[in-house]
Amino acid sequence: MHHTFRLIIDCPDQVGLVAGVSQFLADHNASILEASHHTDLQTGRFFMRHEISTDSINLSYDRFIEEFTPLANHFQMEWKLTDSSKKQRVALLASLESHCLVDILHRWHTGELHCDIPCIIGNHPQLKQFADWYKVPFHWVDFKTLGKEAAFKQIEVLLDEYKIDLTVLARFMQILPDSLCKKLAGKVINIHHSFLPSFAGAKPYQQAYERGVKLIGATCHYVTSDLDEGPIIEQSVKRISHSDSATDMVRKGKDCEVNALAHGVRYHLEDRVIIHHNKTVVFA
Repeated sequence: MHHTFRLIIDCPDQVGLVAGVSQFLADHNASILEASHHTDLQTGRFFMRHEISTDSINLSYDRFIEEFTPLANHFQMEWKLTDSSKKQRVALLASLESHCLVDILHRWHTGELHCDIPCIIGNHPQLKQFADWYKVPFHWVDFKTLGKEAAFKQIEVLLDEYKIDLTVLARFMQILPDSLCKKLAGKVINIHHSFLPSFAGAKPYQQAYERGVKLIGATCHYVTSDLDEGPIIEQSVKRISHSDSATDMVRKGKDCEVNALAHGVRYHLEDRVIIHHNKTVVFA
């Protein structure tokens, strides 16, 4: 992976913005490897993602932030600069279904996902075998014995102890409490096994079967206090027919789930997602 700085900007749309950023980068000999822009005409917001080669620019990470700040303040930017060499620490939470967990672990193990996975947390012990295979510490949090409040407190402590940057709910079938949703806003990704906003909640494939739909899907989204209503990052669909049973839909839907989740996690890790109200701008 080429070593880069990623400059992410969200600000009011205004004349001279792109020119100002471009001039700043040119003044410091920066080579732009990838540039993405988008303007939301309804809200008047401008979004930008630049990937900058560190081999070219004559600024260190800290010096870049120091010198760019006056320009950012002038244009009222909400912005961040990230270093592609710094791996985010990702925690995987799962219950009984293994397909999403194993897919993420495989993509991490083969280097497709540029991150560290220091822990896996499960509310059932069965998935420990996969954690052991990938040599990742596994923590079983027994909700039945502890109760939900104490169980989630234990999960929160684990996330803090491991200094987790991103929490991925890989078919974790427990609803996060409001306090944790707010604490980790924009840092928890869930995979829901339906094409939201259709069939939110429990047993979506059964709901889809009873409705007689011709498409099923899965939705990767950020977690908020509103169940299954957080900003959508990625969706995947698959066509079905009248001959597909509810069981067939579950089997086919798993393909959608692993693909949508993997893409969504990668987009987040590569700073390609900007949350804007209850929507996202994704520079895929």
